Amino acid sequence: MHYPNLSRQEIAQHGEKLYQQSIRTQVETAENIGKIIAINITTGDYEIDDDLIVACHRLQAKQPNAIIWTERIGYDAVYAVGGTLVRTAQ
Repeated sequence: MHYPNLSRQEIAQHGEKLYQQSIRTQVETAENIGKIIAINITTGDYEIDDDLIVACHRLQAKQPNAIIWTERIGYDAVYAVGGTLVRTAQ
C-alpha cells in the first residue's frame, strides 16, 4: 500500500481504520492503556511509548518515510485541551 499526497483527513481515516480493524485487539491491554501508539499507515508497523515524540522517533528511525497516525490506547484522543480524555468502551 502506498499513500502519496494524503490529506490530514485521509491519514486520519486510514490510521483509525487500521487501528480498529487490525491493531487494537493486540495492543489494548491493561499495561498499555493510556500509552501512545504511533502507526505507520503504509506498513501497519507501530511503536508504543508513554511519550508521543519518543514513539514517533522510534518508528521513524526504522522507517524514515513512515506516514504516521497516533492514538492514545484506550482513549478517545491523544491529548485534551481544556477538557478531559474520555476512556473508550472496553
